[in-house]
Amino acid sequence: MALDLDALGALLRADGVEAVAPFSAVRVGRGQSNLTYLVEDAAGSRWIVRRPPRGHLLDSAHDVLREHRILSALQGTGVPVPAVVARYVDAALAETPVVVMEHVDGLVVDRPKVAEGTGVALRAALGPALATTLATVHDVDIEAVGLSDLASHAPYAARQLKRWSRQWEASRTRELPALDRLTDLLRSTMPEQHELTLVHGDFHIRNVIADPETGAMRAVLDWELSTLGDPLADIGSLLAYWPEPGDPPTGLFAASTLPGFADRRAMAETYLSASGRSSTDLEYWHVLGLWKIAVISEGVLRRALDDPRNAADGGPPEPAFVDSLVERAWTTARAAGLDT
Repeated sequence: MALDLDALGALLRADGVEAVAPFSAVRVGRGQSNLTYLVEDAAGSRWIVRRPPRGHLLDSAHDVLREHRILSALQGTGVPVPAVVARYVDAALAETPVVVMEHVDGLVVDRPKVAEGTGVALRAALGPALATTLATVHDVDIEAVGLSDLASHAPYAARQLKRWSRQWEASRTRELPALDRLTDLLRSTMPEQHELTLVHGDFHIRNVIADPETGAMRAVLDWELSTLGDPLADIGSLLAYWPEPGDPPTGLFAASTLPGFADRRAMAETYLSASGRSSTDLEYWHVLGLWKIAVISEGVLRRALDDPRNAADGGPPEPAFVDSLVERAWTTARAAGLDT
């Protein structure tokens, strides 16, 4: 167990939170980064508790205290996020920082069985709800909520390529020339940045909680990669995480291929209509999103190899998964004319 539950209860009570021993905890979610637990006390109160994974961590990764700051800033903005309860840096609780937030009930489409159990009407609602909620994230006034100093204001594409190239070099398990060539292509075709907004950084269907009847978003989760940058990067990543019927298999979570879900074009059009933005450069960000998922997946594999306790339910990604993402990124880049 990566948390001392008795210590957690004592800390919560010291902060005025009613928490009745004994406590139970179960790891939840399919995320392979920060460790996430559903903690319940003897009275039935429930919280979500997050901490970084075990073992060696790459610089700037898994920063739950930064995530706590972002969630706190977004309270009352219209972006649906869980209420934050506490943040702790206490060796009795864990060897890492720990963040506690409210538990939000609702639908989490993070497994094939869950996706298959949804009706066509609900599926049709979920895609547009995701896209319009993302537009709401990008509408946040970063000055008003105190997040204007969250990250650099320098061009986002260059920052992303620098950061994730560094992560690739630190976590790669093998040589992958196709990814290296893709990195070079993305560097040579970087678009000019025209605006700076809050960027979620990992926005997809498994990182939200939805109303099981209407499909409306109740909470957006996993803000650890959030930063300031080009808003089109987020919709590009959402498209990267959104397989559609007819795509070659990549191993990505394929709920969006089920009947009723919007296709990528409809998702993009919904977002662009809700945000008032142009589609110019969107395909670049789609390719960069696929590249970034490949790099992240390789890092997940590395952490699981270093310490198997970090692997989520279902195990870490296989090298073939990373290879397939790189192949799809090249296919997308060629279709967009980026490699000409």
